[in-house]
Amino acid sequence: MLELKGLNATVGDDKTVLRGLDLSVNAGELHVIMGPNGAGKTTLANVIAGRDRYSVTKGSARFSGQDLLEMSVEERAWQGVFLGMQYPVEIPGVNNLVFLKAALNQIRKKQGLFALDAVDFLDMAKEKLNQLDLDAT
Repeated sequence: MLELKGLNATVGDDKTVLRGLDLSVNAGELHVIMGPNGAGKTTLANVIAGRDRYSVTKGSARFSGQDLLEMSVEERAWQGVFLGMQYPVEIPGVNNLVFLKAALNQIRKKQGLFALDAVDFLDMAKEKLNQLDLDAT
């Protein structure tokens, strides 16, 4: 589903921030990336999401068989590759569930599917969370 090969990236004034990163994540797998502050976790997420401050200088990134590096930020988001901040600046009335529902419905719209209302979204979210609990045992 996601395959990074020899990924090198720079930020800002050509400061190298990723060096030869390889990573494969297959459909249905759950991977956790851990490390101390400054290890490159957020940098990797920004590169994958296509933030404009970051430039890939070498290597490849594929998502569901498509060249991720050739996609615009919007195209990546429509494919489900986007960033939601862990501690976002508060916007009154917008919580993480509202954000996730809006993101999912934009993906569904791009795929020609109907938008989920709040009840259907919560039912789907609960079902997915229950699957994670079952898969972990």
